[in-house]
Amino acid sequence: MTTFDKVYEAVKQIPEGSVATYGQIAEAIGNKRLSRVVGYALHVNPQPGVIPCHRVVKRDGEVSAAFAFGGANRQAELLKAEGVSFVDELHVDMAAHRVRALPMVL
Repeated sequence: MTTFDKVYEAVKQIPEGSVATYGQIAEAIGNKRLSRVVGYALHVNPQPGVIPCHRVVKRDGEVSAAFAFGGANRQAELLKAEGVSFVDELHVDMAAHRVRALPMVL
């Protein structure tokens, strides 16, 4: 399994209505220093309807301006459609929606 495959498997574990950070995904694949690699993997997501990359946000809850499938506004729309609340236009309410832990994908 490649690193990107591991990223995709970890992202699939984020429940609808929840978000995880790039760092949480990196930790779930066994190396908390791979946050940027997580971003690269999500930018080339081969199955956007299956791998919910819109559920991954920055550590402060900010949606990504580089969201590969329509930018920050589109990512926010997708999250809001799942019931995710925001503290402002670009920041998810992390206290309410951040997953506490993800299973390891090794």
